[in-house]
Amino acid sequence: MTLAPGRKKEKLDRLAELSAVHDDERGVSLWQEALRRLRRNPAAIVGAVILTVFVLVAVIGPFLVPHEPTDTMGIREGVVKSGQGLIPGPSADHWLGYDHQGRDEFSRMVVGARQTLLVGIVATLIGLTIGVLIGGVAGAAAGLGGRWGRLVDSVLMRIVDMMLSLPSLLLAVSVAALLGPGLTTVMIAVGVVSVPIFARLLRGSMIAQANRDYVVAASSLGVRESKIAISHILPNSLAPVIVQATLTLATAIIEVAALSFLGLGNPDSAVPEWGLMLADAQPYLGIRPELAIYPAVGIIITALGFTLLGEAMREALDPKLRR
Repeated sequence: MTLAPGRKKEKLDRLAELSAVHDDERGVSLWQEALRRLRRNPAAIVGAVILTVFVLVAVIGPFLVPHEPTDTMGIREGVVKSGQGLIPGPSADHWLGYDHQGRDEFSRMVVGARQTLLVGIVATLIGLTIGVLIGGVAGAAAGLGGRWGRLVDSVLMRIVDMMLSLPSLLLAVSVAALLGPGLTTVMIAVGVVSVPIFARLLRGSMIAQANRDYVVAASSLGVRESKIAISHILPNSLAPVIVQATLTLATAIIEVAALSFLGLGNPDSAVPEWGLMLADAQPYLGIRPELAIYPAVGIIITALGFTLLGEAMREALDPKLRR
């Protein structure tokens, strides 16, 4: 039966209408969908604002500070006498007052933000690099390898289990004590603590991806297992690792401050760093408690910013946690 030209045109228009995809209905990638969800998440917005302010202060602030952070001007001018309990507070020229050695506290807080951010990022990158290497090899070996692959995975994971058996701060203190005090030591110690976290997470993600249909299809087409692991499984397994890196930055900043507080950080107290400033302020809590409050609040707010953004990213990328 042949349709009339008018009916035929009407049917074609109807089919075109049904098959048309509107702009707001087009498929989007995982990261585009996650970004869309982050924009609607108040916690993500608050975390992003905190981190933006922190990064701007850390990057630009040291060039705009009103005083040299190592200049003991207060003692030189005779206005600071910490031994006699005289440490002036905020004023028009010194917004946060002096510290116990007559240095401008505001300038030290701003410059200390850069030091804290640098140490936290480098420590996280150390843990991320080593953890991804161990977790990637273990995940590929467990997911695609045979008997030898399982053996490699078992050996690597037992090493990771031994690292996880120690409390993170105790492990960091042990590494720092072995290497001696210094910022490089702190970065290595905190980085080592986060290695098993990244390794375990990436291994589990890769094993889950190894059972997906695209891996079976690639194997059936004769693609080498090493290429499947590197070119397909690994890129699709990195999303949770990236989210964990954001959360680990918050932990790294706290652990860096803790090691500096315990005297395992930079031995030069003239170099401003929030954890070291917090330790130096302890003898003067009865005179100027603000000297401890300022760096403590800076550490708390910065860690909170990374935590809020990291948790929001985890919810946006994990289908089980999407709202």
